[in-house]
Amino acid sequence: MIATVTDQPLDLLFHVEHVSSSRAGAVATFVGLVRDHDPSVVGEVVGLEYSAHPDAATTLERIAADVASDDDVLDVAVSHRVGHVRVGEAAIVAAVSGAHRAEAFDACRRLVETVKAELPVWKRELLADGTHHWVGL
Repeated sequence: MIATVTDQPLDLLFHVEHVSSSRAGAVATFVGLVRDHDPSVVGEVVGLEYSAHPDAATTLERIAADVASDDDVLDVAVSHRVGHVRVGEAAIVAAVSGAHRAEAFDACRRLVETVKAELPVWKRELLADGTHHWVGL
């Protein structure tokens, strides 16, 4: 299992390779990218700045372990970025392996949705005009 909070770029292939095995019939993945717009904001988004609570890594490990404990899950790898993330870069990468695709997809979705709901990470949208605003506070 991998569960990391990092300021380094995220590598999907690394996550897929980590959860792949001869027992796995499927690997489901998710990559959350920074986009150049936010429907609730006027202006072009040029990047995001993520900040994390000191307990974020422990929280991510707990979430990943919970998903990994499912009998249908073989392995889990999930990482979330902190710091400055440019448009087009990954903010979160998740990979889950299972014997079958349906279970892998379901577990990957549950992993990502739980991270979104529970990980103490906050983002500040940086706009092209030099302004910014916090999201989710």
